[in-house]
Amino acid sequence: MKTVSLKIDDSIFGETEEILSRVKKPRNRYINEALNHYNKLQRRLILQKKLKDESDLVKSDSMTILKEFDAVDYGEAI
Repeated sequence: MKTVSLKIDDSIFGETEEILSRVKKPRNRYINEALNHYNKLQRRLILQKKLKDESDLVKSDSMTILKEFDAVDYGEAI
């Protein structure tokens, strides 16, 4: 484990201490869980942005291909 020194806003610290007293969880465990949750959220947001960027890259090509498919005359079914 790594040791980290944090400067926390007084209001956040007070709220955290109040919650900790109710959930009976060590401060260290609570902060670790909070960081883990926030990391998962950030990874999802990064992936979402990457997928959007990649989707935007192929958007015009996809629309062109769809228009070409629409223009194809398949004739009548046998």
